[in-house]
Amino acid sequence: MQYFFRCVFQLGFYVFAAYWLSACGDKNKDTHTETDLPEEVQAIVLQETPQTLADSALAFVQAQVDFGPRVPNSAGHQQCGDYLVSQLKYYGWEVTEQKFDATAYNQKILKSRNIIASFNPGASTRILLAAHWDTRPFNDKEAKDSTAYTPIAGANDGASGVGVLLEVARTLSQASKKPNIGIDIIFFDSEDYGQPEGYEGEWAPDQWCLGSQYWAKNKHKENYSAYYGILLDMVGAKGATFYREGYSMKYAPSINQKVWQIAQQLGFGAYFIPKNSPSIIDDHYYVNTLANIPMIDIVDFDAHAQESFFKEYHHTSKDDMEIIDKQTLQAVAQTLVQVLYNESAALQ
Repeated sequence: MQYFFRCVFQLGFYVFAAYWLSACGDKNKDTHTETDLPEEVQAIVLQETPQTLADSALAFVQAQVDFGPRVPNSAGHQQCGDYLVSQLKYYGWEVTEQKFDATAYNQKILKSRNIIASFNPGASTRILLAAHWDTRPFNDKEAKDSTAYTPIAGANDGASGVGVLLEVARTLSQASKKPNIGIDIIFFDSEDYGQPEGYEGEWAPDQWCLGSQYWAKNKHKENYSAYYGILLDMVGAKGATFYREGYSMKYAPSINQKVWQIAQQLGFGAYFIPKNSPSIIDDHYYVNTLANIPMIDIVDFDAHAQESFFKEYHHTSKDDMEIIDKQTLQAVAQTLVQVLYNESAALQ
């Protein structure tokens, strides 16, 4: 990846109830522990707002990584997609699979599917939450040439955002008081199959984020719209820092302000930094420019890097479960849930 326009988004495993995949057990089991938000955060969360679980969010990330790399056209990709559909249905969300053929930068046809889940589908006021679920087909930031390329595990770049949104889906489905707004979760496919580092052919930003481009031009419901959207990309690493990304500030500054303010109020200011960062081409760019829905991007930004937007493990074999922190996942999940309940309260 390159800085600015060429940037694309891109443990101990402790659970008290086993959470396994369709390939190795009951994929519809829940994984959750007693509430484990810090006490000071529990005191701030509105009484009617359910509390997310760090171990559960972590389990959702692990479940995806256990399928191996989720590269389009691979068995792991197919199996993980089936798991995501099954899990969302299990939590009672209305699920739509949007299957399509995407053409990669090298003209390879990628058998792809966007997975859309809807909560309270009849509500007119809707919030869109999204993340990409595919993984990078090569570790091009560490391999010296294409002969050494291998797919990455994508624990942070892909699985973390999906894991957080699955935890949001689980939390809402089991809440005693549910929000009265509509919520849509989209797992975009074929986001990360763009040109590798050192690519000598023609480079174009539109050769990334293929799933969001397809959805923006072919929405799952005619005339679909949302009040606003929030994209998650790389939201699970230890020491993650989320700055206000450039296109988010251009197209949806008030939403950025709202989300960062809520995160600060919840005590997550160490993650959500109220400073601006450069613009990147990510799925939110196409939701903004093609679908005309204001959307922000919560994405880990390395403010100390000299030549990159991202941390050193980005698009390398080091993007595995070792870099994932369940407290980071929970901070993002709880912030999103509070945003949703605040919107619901505003309608009352």
